[in-house]
Amino acid sequence: MAFTAQDVKTLREMTNVGMMDCKKALVETDGDMDKAVEWLREKGLAKAAKKAGRVAAEGMAYATVEGGVGAVVEVNCETDFCAGSDLFKAFVKDIAKVVIDSNPADVEALLASPYPGTNLTVSETIPEKVMAIGENLQIRRFVRYDANTSVAYVHAGGKIGVLVNLEVGGGIDATAIGKDVAMQIAALNPRFWDKSSVTEEVLAEEKKIALALMDNDPKMADKPQAVKEKIVMGKMNKFYEENCLLQQDFVKDGSMSVEKYIASAAKALGGTVKFVDAVRYMKGEGIEKKEEDFAAEVASMIK
Repeated sequence: MAFTAQDVKTLREMTNVGMMDCKKALVETDGDMDKAVEWLREKGLAKAAKKAGRVAAEGMAYATVEGGVGAVVEVNCETDFCAGSDLFKAFVKDIAKVVIDSNPADVEALLASPYPGTNLTVSETIPEKVMAIGENLQIRRFVRYDANTSVAYVHAGGKIGVLVNLEVGGGIDATAIGKDVAMQIAALNPRFWDKSSVTEEVLAEEKKIALALMDNDPKMADKPQAVKEKIVMGKMNKFYEENCLLQQDFVKDGSMSVEKYIASAAKALGGTVKFVDAVRYMKGEGIEKKEEDFAAEVASMIK
């Protein structure tokens, strides 16, 4: 499998490893991106692989709660100039309201739902909004929570939107707790919510990587396999702390985990709080934007 300079660049963005090592990894794995990440990790050059999540589209991720119902949406446009406009922001907030009021099953159903303050559907309103805003608009995704207690958080004016769902007991106001958890999710983007949700496949992969690292370490390579296995099991707690929200160190107080923070903060308020679920949207995540070659464009214009 051949690979391109763009593949090398992508691997570097995914792993934060130098270009030459990324190129070597792709050579060794015949251009297979997943295997290249694994190769770099086995050599101790890359930490736990993260999803590429290449942010290349503009727009806004927005979360809100109205009447006890929470919604988080992502709407895309073409430029950051448009994304920062009041017209676009108002459109995104209207779409979130549609999600709350109409409870659509999917984006198609959302498009067929009534647009706030009009006799038109969302689909019928979009061409008018495109004319007014001046760019193509796409409603990409949304999630709605109508049970338990939801808390919304929007980071950096819409770069990231987080909606946290909590089970609250004792009649307490858990808004501050929910916001702290949402900010943690926005900042650290955990792969899993809790260690119990880590799949056997992921655990097996992490153990494989850890064993490979020891095999490539002159100080560890000659140790008995049983000893290596025991060391690996000890390392899994570190994996949970780095990758699972509830086991992560709480960013505002590193002396406790997020799980312990939730419990202690709820107790101080005289009630209980249990983390149920959350959604984190980053605008443009996973969408590739066409890269324009400005020099080539200018050259074509003067031919």
